[in-house]
Amino acid sequence: MARFVYLFLIVCFLYPSTTNAAPTDSSVKVAYIKDGYLWIKDKGLEKKVTDQKSNYPNPPQWSFDGKMLLYQKEVPATINESRVIENELWVYDLTTKKQSKIFYDGYNPKWSPTENIVAFQNGGVLNISDLTSFYNIALGVDDYAWQPNGKGFIASSSASLRPDGWTNPILYTISLTAGYQNISDLSKNANKFFVLPKELQKDEIKIPSINAQSFAYSPNNKWISFIVSPTASWSMDSNMLCVISADGKEFTVLDEVIFEFNPKWSFKDSLLGYIAGGGRIVFGFKNKDLKVTELPAYHTLTLTPKKYADMGFTWVNERSLIVSRVKESEWSNDPEKRPKPSLYFLPLDSQKQLKITNPPKDQGDYYPQFLPSINKITWVRQIDIANTKGDLWIADPNGENAHIWIEDVGPYSFYPSS
Repeated sequence: MARFVYLFLIVCFLYPSTTNAAPTDSSVKVAYIKDGYLWIKDKGLEKKVTDQKSNYPNPPQWSFDGKMLLYQKEVPATINESRVIENELWVYDLTTKKQSKIFYDGYNPKWSPTENIVAFQNGGVLNISDLTSFYNIALGVDDYAWQPNGKGFIASSSASLRPDGWTNPILYTISLTAGYQNISDLSKNANKFFVLPKELQKDEIKIPSINAQSFAYSPNNKWISFIVSPTASWSMDSNMLCVISADGKEFTVLDEVIFEFNPKWSFKDSLLGYIAGGGRIVFGFKNKDLKVTELPAYHTLTLTPKKYADMGFTWVNERSLIVSRVKESEWSNDPEKRPKPSLYFLPLDSQKQLKITNPPKDQGDYYPQFLPSINKITWVRQIDIANTKGDLWIADPNGENAHIWIEDVGPYSFYPSS
């Protein structure tokens, strides 16, 4: 009885009761892929945006002001008499209802955090589109992220194999302070920021440094997290999560990770959450521990109990998270025998962890995402981790008032998301 009261007080303290004036789920816009079309749900109404059925490989992206939506569409093409698949980049204007193709074959597109322009890559070239024309910005870019002020990028070049071995991957800053429309020398605004060691090690795990990617700034912009990976097949099982100070003076390898679970900064403090552990999921639901590291102290807290594995998480606030968790298990080729996760609420200040969802035995709860603007937790309930779609659910942060928000969705994104 005392344990129940204690958990109840934790939930009540972190999630005070709402009033009738509290925002509802209609305050958030959702863009999603369903049945081969792009859809938007806004103010409770669903609208199909695209007319032609196609393959949309990635989640749509909202512009910083929520007025435009970027999406990618795969289309067949013929190049030198060979059939290929191109990745068209499109933008939908919610005000004018106009759709515009901004590039015929690009990848890794990202909205500016401060204005409605899009950066993207094509053949290693970093470009910017103002939605009318596009401009070359830099060459030899492996991955990149916008700087928080929108005045440039943090970018990487990959290591190259030479007769005497691999070179070092290098991080660069690319400035846009003089504008992006009339850059005549594509190397002029790129400055070497940090040269990564040729090899990275954490405890007994060691990998060669080939690529640096998945850059993300801390809320105070003082730290940058990123993932360093080895050669392609090796990177399926082992990569290194790293952090570097924004001035480039302090670099640290935090832990071994896999690509399936993205590290996430908390909303305000310099707390980095991540799921540590190598080995792809088909090797078993094990060795996947949710950790939180505080910077610059580098104090790390492990939140996953023994005999469990964590499959994705979201920050609720600076002192709590929600995680998708399963009991440790070997992989099975029979989907029905694979473990199905539930969501758990984890306060950082207590060892008590509360299970907040109870999916049916044949389904699991995946991809939790907390939406601060409406104080709700969302997730996808689907049959198996290998599925590409399921039902999008929404509930109070303690799991109460849970219901299906949108049925049978594929990739999706929210505005606002934080």
